[in-house]
Amino acid sequence: MSSPLDPAVAQRLKRTPDGLVCAVAQQRGTGEVLMVAWMDDEALHRTLTTRQATYYSRSRQQLWVKGETSGHTQYVHEVRLDCDGDTLLLTVDQVGAACHTGDRTCFDATVLLAGAD
Repeated sequence: MSSPLDPAVAQRLKRTPDGLVCAVAQQRGTGEVLMVAWMDDEALHRTLTTRQATYYSRSRQQLWVKGETSGHTQYVHEVRLDCDGDTLLLTVDQVGAACHTGDRTCFDATVLLAGAD
């Protein structure tokens, strides 16, 4: 079964061997990086048509709509494809925590290098 993703978009995607593209979710207005997830063609199509962030879970091997069970939704304002075609940037309005741990972002917990003063 083929995806209803626009063929012009699908042609530009550079997928991993398992058919996925990296997706970075960024908070609209602040630029805060919220999370990184994966999309297959169907997840991207659903995101583009519904404006609800839809990803592909590698561990569960299925699509998931962000916030469907937690209520921590992402309304998608913009989706951009990087110059290489291997990463998507989603500009979203995040409701609640973006991280499955309950943190605002997936990048709150561990700082490896802080800015020099």
